[in-house]
Amino acid sequence: MGLPFSRICRTCEVSPVPQPHRPTRPALPARSARPAQRAPRPGGPAGPRKGGKRPADRPRWGVRLAAGLSVLVLGSGALGHAVMTGLDTGIQRVDPFKDMKNRPQAGHGVNFLLVGTDGRDKITAAEKREYRLGGAPCHCTDTVMMVHLSADRTRASVVSLPRDSFVELPAHVDGSSGKHHGPHPVKLNAAYAEGGPQLTVRTVESMTRVKIDHYLEVDFTSFMKTVDAMGGVEICTAKTMRDPNTGLDLLPGSHRLSGGQALQYVRSRHVDGASDLGRMQRQQRFIAALIKQATSGGVLLNPVKFKQVSSTLLSSVRADRGFGSEQMLALGQAMRDFTPSSSEFASVPVGDPSFPVKGIGSTVKWDAGKAAKLFQALREDRPMAPPPAAAAGRPVQRQPAVPVDVPPGQVRVQVENGTRIDGLGTRVDSALRATGFDTTRAPGNGASRDVKRTVITYDPRWDRSARSVSTALPGSELRAVRGQGRTVVVIAGADYRKVVAVRAEDPYQGAFGVVTGDQVVCGGS
Repeated sequence: MGLPFSRICRTCEVSPVPQPHRPTRPALPARSARPAQRAPRPGGPAGPRKGGKRPADRPRWGVRLAAGLSVLVLGSGALGHAVMTGLDTGIQRVDPFKDMKNRPQAGHGVNFLLVGTDGRDKITAAEKREYRLGGAPCHCTDTVMMVHLSADRTRASVVSLPRDSFVELPAHVDGSSGKHHGPHPVKLNAAYAEGGPQLTVRTVESMTRVKIDHYLEVDFTSFMKTVDAMGGVEICTAKTMRDPNTGLDLLPGSHRLSGGQALQYVRSRHVDGASDLGRMQRQQRFIAALIKQATSGGVLLNPVKFKQVSSTLLSSVRADRGFGSEQMLALGQAMRDFTPSSSEFASVPVGDPSFPVKGIGSTVKWDAGKAAKLFQALREDRPMAPPPAAAAGRPVQRQPAVPVDVPPGQVRVQVENGTRIDGLGTRVDSALRATGFDTTRAPGNGASRDVKRTVITYDPRWDRSARSVSTALPGSELRAVRGQGRTVVVIAGADYRKVVAVRAEDPYQGAFGVVTGDQVVCGGS
């Protein structure tokens, strides 16, 4: 059904796709198990019960009918095309591939270069004040990401390229002065300032040996408008995040961010000591949340909503001539079966985060060997890296989990039974260990056997570890005990019901630091 996906990339190698009148994908699997359909009863398809119709029948079938029509509209080439008609007229076009020679060989799948530019010159004065966007625009790239969509349309791989990466620009003509430049070293974000989209694409292809099929450029304005059109995006954090430079101010917990707030979140560099590398992690987390919102929030199954979001995005981005409304529709069709676990994220492996270069300053130098292996995986259309649990022969936890600041594996826990309930200490110890905590596996009996509410005692020097434990035991009471040491003590009370699964907020996966979307979004997949 739908448009041949090969239209999304006319120059790259893709699998042949049948014509629209032939089915190209199997029927969607059921989202949850349901009992077998009953034979119709006399009186109509719904089979009214004795005593009258069920009042819940109408809204339930109404929802199913609406969902079915939505799938039909977005899944049918003719109807979907009609929905998206006219959206191409507002796209600002660029030609990043003009006169390019000696390009890398096309691989399998489709590669996008997603560039975020400093567009504060298009922001209103009120927005500049509210979101701390003072200063002059730099006309450079604030964010550079490579997005690979697999040939079978089941996986999206996102690689962040540090904007301060040390690069050697190829010979080119300066876009503003017209002056000819020979090859010379710069930071990656300077490629856009000197030669615009074309030099940026040339530089990235030269460094990665990955052929870029489509170029998308998003500025501050288009970013905020698109997030707002989607109804905001949910982000969760395990710790307070404040950045006086951007105005970001988030307490621990879940937050639905508007477009302006989301811009603060992805721009902040001063919420921890990781600077731009930490910011890239937050940008990846945000994209994972954006995918979750699109796939589970009804955007892809609601023709009106899909057109609204597509129209907002396409009317405020710059794109190559081969990307338009048909490609947006094809992307929507491809992502209908996506879940957060369908996306994976990594940053280019770094060899030296503070590599000094005369006349440029401190730059980020890639680990050449690891980076080459990472981009080889993209060229060969392979996942970037398996999660470490799978590599170690252990099942990967996919249950919803709450992010915590300190990874549970770094927290030592001693459990005590504070009640007369036989085996409670053993149950709590096992449950905490199952979610990753380093328990002693030797639960004991507490000094009191009449504890009503579960208590967590901890040394104030390890307060962050204690908060990770308290997140896993909601409703528990935290008590500081000076001199207790690094082991956190849990005194199980009569109120104990279960342990909530937790995970590290920034889990590290494999040689390339790969995480999947379900590991970094709120509430898991």
